[in-house]
Amino acid sequence: MKYDFDREINRKGTNSVKWEFIKRRDGLLYREEPDDSSLGARLLPMWVADMDFPCPEPIVDALVARAQHRLFGYTAPTDSYYNAIVNWMKKRHGWEIEPEWICTTPGVVPALNMLVKTYISPGDKVLIQTPVYYPFNKAVENGDGVLITNPLIYENGCYCMDFADLEQKTKDPQVKMAILCSPHNPVGRVWTRDELLRFGEICLKNNVLVVSDEIHGDLILEGYVFTPFAGISESFAQSSITCTAPSKTFNLAGLKTSNITIANEQLRARFKKTLGRTALGGVGAFGIVALEAAYNHGEEWLSQVLDYIMGNLRYLEKYIAEHLPQIKVVPLEGTYLAWLDCRSLGLGSKELERMMLEEARVYLDEGYIFGIEGEGFERVNLACPRSVLVEALERIRNVLERP
Repeated sequence: MKYDFDREINRKGTNSVKWEFIKRRDGLLYREEPDDSSLGARLLPMWVADMDFPCPEPIVDALVARAQHRLFGYTAPTDSYYNAIVNWMKKRHGWEIEPEWICTTPGVVPALNMLVKTYISPGDKVLIQTPVYYPFNKAVENGDGVLITNPLIYENGCYCMDFADLEQKTKDPQVKMAILCSPHNPVGRVWTRDELLRFGEICLKNNVLVVSDEIHGDLILEGYVFTPFAGISESFAQSSITCTAPSKTFNLAGLKTSNITIANEQLRARFKKTLGRTALGGVGAFGIVALEAAYNHGEEWLSQVLDYIMGNLRYLEKYIAEHLPQIKVVPLEGTYLAWLDCRSLGLGSKELERMMLEEARVYLDEGYIFGIEGEGFERVNLACPRSVLVEALERIRNVLERP
């Protein structure tokens, strides 16, 4: 089946966070004014990692069939759910896992919060690699941990890990956990096997538990290969925890479904105890159905959507090179979130935010929310119809070309 990703779908009236709310720095969501007529053109939301593409037909068909059953009582995943995950990981990534390693949660972010609470004592340190997905910070704070950063190195327009700094900081016996973002959000790196091996060896040597957020692991662009961290070696599997979900891959975030894979029996028992104590484990009836349909029948759709995102990336790169040379596109290897270096515009973070939101009327994720290293950058969501991307770029160009 050929999918049409060019079609714009009106998402207003569906409680869409992306299209109907504005997220402020206090972490709260505020409903946008219906037309924002005082500011002129409609706001184009290209911020949160949420696709504007309809789900694959097999997922929709499965959900409709489940809804037509008309009974929505208590549910729990069965063998077919776990086997769908096991088979997907092996087929897509060559990663062999066991069904019993999988713990279900309503989302990767809630899971990160529970993982920190499970394995960290108040005052323990947790390492993250900034600029990075901002809920990592909050999870550490909520778990009474002490946040330390191992900033990525940005040289010649590309990012890499600072292993010397990582080595030095993980020598501190108070560093108990490192949260790895793989692929990295927002800088778009798909870490190579060698990079992950070096990262893992340093953490293993210093008894640092690795929590690998691999929610974007299926969204790998042409020419790159994703390596699950825990699949590199048995020692890595026994000293790490992996967070995955179908939500980014198939745009199912609203169904609250994620899976935490823990090979180490003792670590898994501790996490299950937290899930039982907080009553935050499990997955809903529609999430079960959607995951099984996605992992069993969604591969062709994923192939087509990755091709389309690649087309959007090429358009973005060409347009910016020709019309907005002050902005640089950081090479994107994975995710559908492009990272733009806007520092040559000479604007402060708040000025840049105001220009994009109020003048261009394009809502992007501001770089500074990912850490101080992200100041002067913008994150733009490419999982949208080409026409939306074209309009957004033309708006930004019109603002920047004003006399």
